Amino acid sequence: MATEYEETVSIIVPFYNEEDNVLPLVERVHTALTGFKLPWELVLVDDGSTDATLERLQQANAQYGSHVFIVELQRNFGQTAAMQAGIDQAQGSLLVTLDGDLQNDPADIPAMIADLQERKLDLLVGWRKDRKDTLILRKIPSRIANRLIRKVTGVYLHDYGCSLKVYRGSVIKKVRLYGEMHRFIPAWVATTVPPSRIGERVVKHNERFSGESKYGISRTFRVILDLLFMWYFMRYRARPGHFFGVMGLGSGLISSLILFWLAIEKFIFGADIGGRPLLLVGVMLMIAALQFLTVGILAEMLARTYFEAAGRNAYTIRDEDIPKERAWQQAD
Repeated sequence: MATEYEETVSIIVPFYNEEDNVLPLVERVHTALTGFKLPWELVLVDDGSTDATLERLQQANAQYGSHVFIVELQRNFGQTAAMQAGIDQAQGSLLVTLDGDLQNDPADIPAMIADLQERKLDLLVGWRKDRKDTLILRKIPSRIANRLIRKVTGVYLHDYGCSLKVYRGSVIKKVRLYGEMHRFIPAWVATTVPPSRIGERVVKHNERFSGESKYGISRTFRVILDLLFMWYFMRYRARPGHFFGVMGLGSGLISSLILFWLAIEKFIFGADIGGRPLLLVGVMLMIAALQFLTVGILAEMLARTYFEAAGRNAYTIRDEDIPKERAWQQAD
């Protein structure tokens, strides 16, 4: 594993219409990292802003130098895509992400990096214990979402929504983020590393300096939908046939019991079952069972295509643990 002095740091900040926050944030990052012992770069991603954000980013680059690197997206793709773009362009062995609204404090970055190295973690998540947000629209939905995510994913953190995180580049670059999955980054990382290598640390949280929040109460419903997908992906990505197979076999068993009972009533007791709702339920459950089993087979075929076509494996290896040069025992 690389030593402390062999590592480099990339700080990734996505921006969308944050023109008044760009220069203060870049200044705070430089102030926070004054005397920092590791080489670092600042990757600023403009997510298709319609205000003067890009001009402010270019001004920061001219003022501070080439280590302030700009990634300009052609249009607004959303925070997850902007974050993924920054991760793809970053060259550091350690990656730091934070929001561009100045609510995350760059002064926490050095301590978080040191904490990740000392605890030998792959991901360290910020915990906004004293959060400076409104109670009804932000805090309460966030608490509910955090409890749901902890329960579903099995990754026990207090604050999934904090953008201030430190990653090992070799780990996060194996994870691809789509849609609005930035909320579930710890869960995605847990698909490649054990939860014991994911930790959290209390960080400062500031009130918004300027601009408008991009989040509202409506995101709660999107979180629930994304969480359902996350639950399925974490458990059944490599074996989707088991998910649909269980439902198919369950439906088929109930249907068989219903139809068996109706057959006894019809052929032994002579009852008229033609107009009974239970007969329709039994037939519909049998059709559903066949459909679930068929979908399960198709899902298994798609899963194998997913892994084989792109050369993916159903496992990940910690690269630095494999010796580059092997020794062979000589035959007697």
